[in-house]
Amino acid sequence: MANHTLEGNRLEAIPRQPVSHRALIGAVEGTLADFLACQIAALDTVDPALGGFARTARDLVMAGGKRIRPTFAYWGWRGVVGAAEPVEGVLPALGALELMHTFALVHDDLMDRSATRRGRPTAHRLFAAQHGDRFGDSAAILVGDLCLVWADQLLARAALPATTLLEVRARYDHMRVEAVAGQYLDVLGETDPASWSVERALLVARHKTASYTVQWPLGFGLALASSVRADLDEAYRVYGLAVGEAFQLRDDLLGVYGDPAVTGKPAGDDLRTGKPTTLLMLARQLATGAQLDELAAAGTTRQAEIIAATGAPAQVEEMIRARVEEGVAAIAEAPVRSDARAALIELATAATHRPA
Repeated sequence: MANHTLEGNRLEAIPRQPVSHRALIGAVEGTLADFLACQIAALDTVDPALGGFARTARDLVMAGGKRIRPTFAYWGWRGVVGAAEPVEGVLPALGALELMHTFALVHDDLMDRSATRRGRPTAHRLFAAQHGDRFGDSAAILVGDLCLVWADQLLARAALPATTLLEVRARYDHMRVEAVAGQYLDVLGETDPASWSVERALLVARHKTASYTVQWPLGFGLALASSVRADLDEAYRVYGLAVGEAFQLRDDLLGVYGDPAVTGKPAGDDLRTGKPTTLLMLARQLATGAQLDELAAAGTTRQAEIIAATGAPAQVEEMIRARVEEGVAAIAEAPVRSDARAALIELATAATHRPA
């Protein structure tokens, strides 16, 4: 194991393979911290209020999180490049994924009227505490927009050949379109959950979560390596969709049965909003007539009990298991470097059997 020491948020040495997860996250967060400090300073010169606005955005970006998207992108890249390849040139691209993720979280929390994220008040709640709900909603939209612009700016700083950056950008854009499409379907489902289905819930999971959490970050990492190979691209696609769907299915379970002290979010939010998740759609399929009637009228605590009684959580667990198995099989046969294969197999389990 190479020696990595932290100076502030930055690594003194460029991570080389094998690299610890902690060192990778430290390098990504150091890149983000340096970039955001410059952006805040620039806005401070325009008006102090803008500096405060930007600091709130920074705090949302830096407030913990699993950094799972940069991690998958890193291993997608490492699956091709040599063990001694320095990561410094691609760190801005990895950091850009976290800025995009913050954009998605801020807007998603606003649409869901969520009170907390990562154990802290959501963006719209933070701003509402200053000047009321309408201001809070408007400012949260702008924070999300700002993070998306920052993601573009940081991605452009990656030290890559122009042709490579074009391919990376194409994949990044495709990822963003799929995430927005999935979010729209998610919102649409809440308007008429009775007409939704398990199949459509899985379609939402595929676009809203799987594509931008695992599938496209892996393909994004492959493009960063300046070597887009069709066989590896397909293996990453199969792995990414399978593990990404399993990731969302775990989220469905945690949204109902997770411990708020661990997840950082209130339990039952999905039930409160009537979000037609795969878990809820399965429960409706399996429920008796009496259970369906009670499910429609009960509070969130009782709804969770009824869903458990239908056996839907056990079916979702089996769906997670099958998808992880599919993803591991795809990467086990992929033409990828052995260290990346081992890391991706480990990540398939870690990302889908988590408490938060």
